[in-house]
Amino acid sequence: MALNLSVKVHPVVLFQIVDAYERRNADSHRVIGTLLGTCDKGVVEVTNCFCVPHKEHADQVEAELNYAMDVYELNRRVNASENIVGWWATGNEVTNHSSVIHEYYSRECREPVHVTLDTSLQGARMGLRAYVCVALGVPRGKLGCMFTPIDVSLTCYEPEIVGLNLCQKTMGGGGRSRQVQPMLDLAQVAEAASKLSSLLDQVLAYVEDVLAEKTEPNNAAGRQLLELVNSVPNLSADTFADAFASSVKDLLMVVTLAQLIKTQLQLNEKLTLLTSQ
Repeated sequence: MALNLSVKVHPVVLFQIVDAYERRNADSHRVIGTLLGTCDKGVVEVTNCFCVPHKEHADQVEAELNYAMDVYELNRRVNASENIVGWWATGNEVTNHSSVIHEYYSRECREPVHVTLDTSLQGARMGLRAYVCVALGVPRGKLGCMFTPIDVSLTCYEPEIVGLNLCQKTMGGGGRSRQVQPMLDLAQVAEAASKLSSLLDQVLAYVEDVLAEKTEPNNAAGRQLLELVNSVPNLSADTFADAFASSVKDLLMVVTLAQLIKTQLQLNEKLTLLTSQ
């Protein structure tokens, strides 16, 4: 059933929606587009999207559907696993034209989802919501539909987490942005180790406060901590140190080979330039 669906949105989708909103025409108050992704076991994972040019009038909606299908077919050539799973719109509410647009996407996919992103920042945050359209009416009577909210959350691949962390570092003081450069591999390892140490200190402080009855225990947090402890392999300190050192050596070898290849390519480029003159 559609109400049992849940939506997981990747950060790149949000960036694309915001970019489309910033590039909209001056007379457009809302931007819409197609959501691409996969649907498996009641979970709709949105991994990509694109904007569909349209115009909204008082009594009708004009959308360039041929353009939408051309872009979808081009995307299928690059990533055949991404299918149409619904559509998105900017704003914080469902409008009267939403049912007309949703009817089109109901013909393109089964149980399409509708995602809204509040680019107006009402409430000082960018609200993300997801809906499904549920049919209403009586037998042999007039039928209608109602957009019902469903669960929506953000999900990330590991490379996306690295990119988000890098984007977060561009936020300077006073709301100003600053330029940052990607960190070297060893610097990333050092930063991750420092962050992990800080998180472990927070966990230890929480456990000590619970044991000392200074903090109310949380059963969910306790179960997650137990799963975390059970997932750690039972290794001695020396064995763990040897395994970590071996991993660091492998990383250093990869970095060295990458630098050698880069130097060789630069040298080859300069020699080719000299011989061609």
